[in-house]
Amino acid sequence: MEEVLRRKPSEEPTGDEGLPPWIATFADMMTLLLCFFVLLLSFAEQSETKYRDALGSIRGAFGVREVRAVTEQMSLFDSTSRETKEMAATISHDERLLLGVIMRIKSMLEDEDPKIKEGIGVSADRDGVIFSADSSALFESGSADLSPEASQILDMVINVLKEYKLNIVVRGHTDDRPDSTPRYPSNWELSAARAAVALNYIITEGDIGINRAKAVGYAGTRPAVPNDNDEDRKKNQRVEFYLHMPQRDAW
Repeated sequence: MEEVLRRKPSEEPTGDEGLPPWIATFADMMTLLLCFFVLLLSFAEQSETKYRDALGSIRGAFGVREVRAVTEQMSLFDSTSRETKEMAATISHDERLLLGVIMRIKSMLEDEDPKIKEGIGVSADRDGVIFSADSSALFESGSADLSPEASQILDMVINVLKEYKLNIVVRGHTDDRPDSTPRYPSNWELSAARAAVALNYIITEGDIGINRAKAVGYAGTRPAVPNDNDEDRKKNQRVEFYLHMPQRDAW
């Protein structure tokens, strides 16, 4: 009998385990599309204020100090000028509020003694108004004891807080020279004590809610000008009253 030879059918190759390779490409494409639409949505609801707040938070997380842009133009306006009235008609409600605070402070300073006005400055940023005064106008030399003239400056701050719904941060500053006494071992203690004493006067004499106020001492870490000479060092020995919007937890 003729032997019939049969070829054994070849076995089909087994497929790879898991999902097919095209799934990875498809998933990558869908992820990119999702990111693209998220970016479109973020641009559609873009808010400059939220963007700056987020940027400031990121910088703070990496130890980068956020430098606020000072609105020098606002602090230079005269309350009686036509330019001020025209500007008030075009700016936002918050900016109009800050402009009103600046003009109010300037109007109070007009009636003060020239010696009191010496060393006082007013500026603004997007969150509030910075009213600063030389430490020598508020405190006795090398101490946190209020001088006789301090009440005139602090009463102006109280009047602003009573007229406007603003919060306040009192910030104490010194120059770069180390100062050590038994009561104040370093400039940190001195600047913090001065800020606390000034704030205590504002709270007690003005009956200002403690939830609206803070105090902090920076010693010589935030100079207004370089500590190159005695005159500039005196400028850095200051107390700042930062009158800011309640929604801003600003230091």
